[in-house]
Amino acid sequence: MRKLIILFALFSTLAVVAQTKGKVTGSLFFNYHLDMTEGALQKSAFELDRSYLGYDQTFSDKFSAKITLDVGKDNVSDFTYYLKAAQLDYKAANWAKISTGMIGLNQFSDQEKFWGYRYIYKSFQDQHSFGTSADLGLNSEFTINKTLKMNVFVLNGEGYKKVQDLYGKHKVGGNLVYSPTDKYTFKVYYAEQNSKKLAGTTVVENPTVKNVSFFAGYDNKNIFRIGAEYNMMNDGKKFTDPVLDANLGGFSIYSAYIVNKKTEFFARYDQLESNKIGTATANWNATKDGSAIIAGVQYAPVKGIKTSLNYRTWNYDLATVNDNSFVYLNLEYKF
Repeated sequence: MRKLIILFALFSTLAVVAQTKGKVTGSLFFNYHLDMTEGALQKSAFELDRSYLGYDQTFSDKFSAKITLDVGKDNVSDFTYYLKAAQLDYKAANWAKISTGMIGLNQFSDQEKFWGYRYIYKSFQDQHSFGTSADLGLNSEFTINKTLKMNVFVLNGEGYKKVQDLYGKHKVGGNLVYSPTDKYTFKVYYAEQNSKKLAGTTVVENPTVKNVSFFAGYDNKNIFRIGAEYNMMNDGKKFTDPVLDANLGGFSIYSAYIVNKKTEFFARYDQLESNKIGTATANWNATKDGSAIIAGVQYAPVKGIKTSLNYRTWNYDLATVNDNSFVYLNLEYKF
């Protein structure tokens, strides 16, 4: 309760300051769902998945900053908050920008925007812990020409909930995005993450976690869009959990049909697969490997508010695990 009071006080202060100096931002993800999985204990529930509260400030044509709080669930509390962003942006030129601090990352931001329904379901890499949406470090973005842009980064690598390991190793990588027209987007991403661990009394190197992903999308504005991505993570069960020879990969295909400014139909298919390690007889992620199907309709009555009725299922490759099946009513509002 004390955390919520502090959060409310902070937000009220930002609202007062923003009247003259900047902009307060916020969003909320709410849902009601029915669990039709065989043997499910909780058949239905209302959930407040996540809220974001932020403040953006522009100092000049070259300098701007923002701070964002992420309010959601963790293993201890239904509602706790993290510092999601605390970054300073410097626009060195029309073609170059440098960001530092707790910064938003581009690993899957383009795919997430193209998917378009983050409040309903995370993008593939975010859902399966291939990376994080924010981290402490330095990011540089470059517009090479009208069709090609890139960014490179150096990060702590632990994300925004655990900001540095004991040994000061880093994550390095970048994106290359090619858009030959306003309808087509192609993207390639690569990163390596190094870390160490304590084995007895000796500090030793962990395996280097490597991420690579490819994305292609076609967006026929105001009619339909379709995108596909392939993702692979080597020597890691998660981006923060290095394990030698543990690989995780898969693809995601998603599309949307725009009926009008308020109504859209959408569908998505995901496939996730791990490998066998050493002499193991089963894939290391066998209890989670499988495929997801999501389909539904979105209705946006006014700007800033979106609602969706959708069905989602996860079909596990392992026959001994019951497939999941849900009906969701989702709500997002932003300001």
